[in-house]
Formats: sequence, C-alpha cells, structure tokens
Amino acid sequence: MIDFLKKILLIIELAFVIAFVHWEKFLFFGIVVLDQFTKALVMRSMVPGQSIPIIQDIFHLTYVLNPGAAFGILSNQRMFLLVTGAVLIAATAYFYPLLKKSDIFLRVGATAILSGAVANLIDRAQTGYVVDFFDFRIWPVFNVADIAIVVGMGFMIYSIIFRIDAGKVETER
Repeated sequence: MIDFLKKILLIIELAFVIAFVHWEKFLFFGIVVLDQFTKALVMRSMVPGQSIPIIQDIFHLTYVLNPGAAFGILSNQRMFLLVTGAVLIAATAYFYPLLKKSDIFLRVGATAILSGAVANLIDRAQTGYVVDFFDFRIWPVFNVADIAIVVGMGFMIYSIIFRIDAGKVETER
C-alpha cells in the first residue's frame, strides 16, 4: 500500500512539474480532456434534446447535437468545418515558434482557442456533430471548448489592445 501511495505522489509531483515547465501543453490537453469528459458524461446520462433545469428558467443542462459552427451557422457543412479546423491546427503549428516568443496573454489565448477548436473537431470528425449542453436560455447552447475559444479570444484581444507597444509585442521572461 505504501508503494502505491509513493507512486501516486510521484505521479502528482511529475504532473505539477510538467504543468509548470510545459504549461501551454498542460493547458491545451487539460481543456481538451475536460471538454471530452464533460461531453461523454452528457452523452451517457442524457438523450438528445433532453433538458435538466439546474436553476429553473435561468440555467439548464440541455443535450444538443450541433451540426454547424457557432450559433449553428454553416449547418451540415461537415467537410468545410473539418478542413477549416485542420488548417487552423496547421497554421498554429507553423507559427508556434513565433508564438513562443510573444506576450503571455497572446500565448494563453492562442492555446485556449486551439484547444477548443481541436476538442470540437474531435466531435465533428467522429460524429459530424458537436455536443453542446450549457444552456442559459438567453444564449445558444454551448460547451467547454466554446468557453475556451471565447476566453482565448478575450486574452488575445487584451494582449493586442493593451500589451503591444508600438507594434512590438512585449516578451515575458
């Protein structure tokens, strides 16, 4: 039993080191895993169209299969959305060396956007749909990947507006 606990503590310690040293990878995989885990829970626990009120008329968990992009635009354009996602991933890989030298907010934003795009791309490649479930009744239903994309965009806008000095990105050391 003690050996097992030592192994668990070693794994936890290793995870913290990886998270500290390779925080971008940790953030990326953390978002993708959290997104896929929450979608799997919804798919196992609910049927499409089912809605569970958490706070009546304010917040529900509603299982929606979205065949399009944000707000259902480009509905049933699976191939276009798959190609667009693949191009985004390729562009990020190409520009990654430049991104590593840029502002921390820009890097966090780009990482969050990429992880959200990859997480939704996984759904789209597997089924042709993206699973959405957060339902605030005044906004289209969304998921963890969508939150990552929006927050990432916020970080990037903040970086571009407030942290870029005379067209030159500040570098974090």
